[in-house]
Amino acid sequence: MYAVIDRFEEEWAVLYLDDNDMVINLPRCLLSPELNEGDYVKISVEYDKEKTEAAFAEAQALYEE
Repeated sequence: MYAVIDRFEEEWAVLYLDDNDMVINLPRCLLSPELNEGDYVKISVEYDKEKTEAAFAEAQALYEE
């Protein structure tokens, strides 16, 4: 998925997703400092099965105590 940096508002970056129908705000510190308004960024989300299972196991252990 791609997004374009529309603008920066203080500590936030305002990005429009591919079709410009959705806006997301990211903390500016998560982006490389050399990025500017009008630059495109690639966004990806990955499922981390191991972390999910570990968190579930920890929550289950706490529940059982």
